[in-house]
Amino acid sequence: MSDRIRVSRIAVYAHHGLHPEEARLGQRFFVSLDCMLDLREAGRNDDWHASACYAELTERATRVCLDRRYRTIEGLAEAIAADVLEKFPRVEQVTVQVEKPGAPVPAIIDGVMVEITRRR
Repeated sequence: MSDRIRVSRIAVYAHHGLHPEEARLGQRFFVSLDCMLDLREAGRNDDWHASACYAELTERATRVCLDRRYRTIEGLAEAIAADVLEKFPRVEQVTVQVEKPGAPVPAIIDGVMVEITRRR
C-alpha cells in the first residue's frame, strides 16, 4: 500500500529519560507519524470519515507523551505505535519517530532519534 498520512514533528515538552534531572526538569521531544492506509474511498468521495483524522492523530500522540514517563524514547515510540494501531482501525502500518534534541550525550550533536515501524 502506498497511501499515507504523515504528521511531522509534533513538539511536546515532557519528562522522559533515564536521569533524575530529566524527570525533574523535562525537555522538548518531537514526534512524527507516518501512517499507511488505503485512502481511495476518502479521495474518491472527498470524505474525511474514510481517512484518519490528523488532529486526532496529533492529540493522541501528544497524550501518550504526557500520560506517563518513559525511561527510553524506544518505549515512548512503542507506546505511540500501539495507540495508533488500536485507535485507528484504517491504519495498517505506522512508523513513529521520536526525536530527543537535548539527549545527555557527551558530544556536540543535534539530537538522537528512534524510528520504529509496526504493522497489524
